[in-house]
Amino acid sequence: MPPLPHRVPGTRIRVVASAPPRGSGDFVLYWMTASRRLRWNYGLQRAVEWSRELGKPLLVLEALRVDYPWASVRHHRFALDGMAGHQSALAGTGIGYHPYVEDRPAAGSGLLKALARDACVVVTDDSPTFFLPRMLAAAARIPVHMEAVDSVGLLPLAQAGRDFTTAYSFRRFLQKNLPRHLDQPPLADPLLDHGLPSFPGLPQGVADRWPAAASGVLDRREGGLRRLPVDASVDVVEETGGGDAASRRLDAWLGGGFARYRQSRNDPGDEVASGLSPWLHWGHISAHEIFHRLAQGEEWHPGRLGEETHGRREGWWGMGEAAEAFLDELVTWREIGHVTAHWMEGYDRYETLPGWSQATLADHSADPRPHLYSYDEFREARTHDPLWNAAQRQLVGEGRIHNYLRMLWGKKILEWSSSPREALETMLDLNNRYALDGRDPNSVSGIFWVLGRYDRGWPERPVYGTVRSMSSDSTRRKVDVTGYLARWAG
Repeated sequence: MPPLPHRVPGTRIRVVASAPPRGSGDFVLYWMTASRRLRWNYGLQRAVEWSRELGKPLLVLEALRVDYPWASVRHHRFALDGMAGHQSALAGTGIGYHPYVEDRPAAGSGLLKALARDACVVVTDDSPTFFLPRMLAAAARIPVHMEAVDSVGLLPLAQAGRDFTTAYSFRRFLQKNLPRHLDQPPLADPLLDHGLPSFPGLPQGVADRWPAAASGVLDRREGGLRRLPVDASVDVVEETGGGDAASRRLDAWLGGGFARYRQSRNDPGDEVASGLSPWLHWGHISAHEIFHRLAQGEEWHPGRLGEETHGRREGWWGMGEAAEAFLDELVTWREIGHVTAHWMEGYDRYETLPGWSQATLADHSADPRPHLYSYDEFREARTHDPLWNAAQRQLVGEGRIHNYLRMLWGKKILEWSSSPREALETMLDLNNRYALDGRDPNSVSGIFWVLGRYDRGWPERPVYGTVRSMSSDSTRRKVDVTGYLARWAG
């Protein structure tokens, strides 16, 4: 078979192990780690390109550790829902799929290396999320050609070139540089009519030592998850993980709250948020697919993009006001977090805050706090403030906080903690422990915004210094929280 055209843009591909491809190998291995989906996925598309070029079967490995920080039945269940969907979708297609779930810490150690011994090429995902960069760096020692492919957002991470101090500066960069990348989206279905040889099965030694996850673990109804050594106190939520659930949520939102998004997105009484962040975090849906669906609905084409790179929130895309407002969240704010994580070493450490915010918070570190709460008091929603308590109860109960109230939630933790560093530790732990979209560069950027990242100085106040402050009273004046309190005040 002659080589196929290079469909995945080179700006998305990074060679992490430079051994030559092995024509004598038995299959191409796609190690699915961040882009846990079968659609709109550059990594899977690149693996299919290699399989076609080499005339080899394709094996998809999707594994789940039990010892990652904040591992719980909540996070595990969401990931396992996606794995169950992949197993069903790939059955009988000729594409190999191995869903491996550890039953004890480090049980999966050696699996990738064992499969790589028989692989022609290994393709994986390139993402700055959580522990994935460290895991990829460790895996890069395998003696086979290995590529990491970026499917994070509309802008290739490598093209940013640096981190950005404000959303305005990043938005201007996007408006200047993003257009040339919009005509290179991933294939909606990279496995459609794939024509690849059928995968014959795992080597017997690998299958015996690292067997595929049992149906009792993958199936929500069978309860096998409860036997795994992960935190059972952070319980499952009603939301179902996986690509099908993400598509249903997208459909429901586009047919419902989307039309009111511009006017009501900050109103807890009118829930118009897309709610897609958990599926984006777990890689179950692509930013490209969401953008494509929005563009379809707007009958949009690139010729409608604005010519001026003015950095303003709205007007550049050439779409309706609801779409423009949402794209600022999906593209500007989501991707600035990932760009920061990619280009800034230690992006989740206090020391990487802007110098001005560190200085002003230090100047006010000895200010009397109106209230002081311990970590457990925050976790258990035992503060004096009913609105803050309601937001924390939503986080524990649903795995999310309404977008506007999440800002208030963070600002009050800053105000009611003995130090800004302690506040940061509390915010990160509560968010990463309970939020379905926790442990993500986007949620980390929201927490660091509370402490001044991406923001500017404001009038000086006790505790905050010139970092922006918020209060429950001002929030009540701006938005109607009556229904929200009725549901979550306890």
